[in-house]
Amino acid sequence: MKILLKDLLEKIENEDYIQDLETEKYSALTKAKVRAISKNLVKQVLAAMKNDSLAHVQLDITGQRPASFILETNVVNLPYANYKKISNFVSAEEQLPVKIYFEVSSEYINASKFWIEELADTDDVNEEEIANRFAELINQKLVDIRNYIKPEKSGSTKNKAKKKS
Repeated sequence: MKILLKDLLEKIENEDYIQDLETEKYSALTKAKVRAISKNLVKQVLAAMKNDSLAHVQLDITGQRPASFILETNVVNLPYANYKKISNFVSAEEQLPVKIYFEVSSEYINASKFWIEELADTDDVNEEEIANRFAELINQKLVDIRNYIKPEKSGSTKNKAKKKS
């Protein structure tokens, strides 16, 4: 699938894309459940692409360390929330290949609370392989989230100076 930048921006702005949200409690997650959800969400993304549509599908994990695992189709590795910046990275005149990006949003993933990587190319439409990779990444990122230690907020230098005195 390829798309012109103006068409991409218009679709994102108008929310003219396939959307789905699944929510699951962290305590109820199993590898089998992650796999089933991954398969369903990937199926929706690939169906959207076959119909020359964009997609944003999401798995929200609720509980002590909440997280969102997102698949979005885009021409660059930027989330739809930052769609206005896409034109800084690509030419407006050419048709651009659409790719599937995997995103994680959680205050327990890293300092920026966000992570993104390319999951698949439009030439790579093997549903089983993409679903397996998506499930694998979710499970890896769940471990990262579980093990994440927030950096301590540095106090003001005045407080540190007072403590030394």
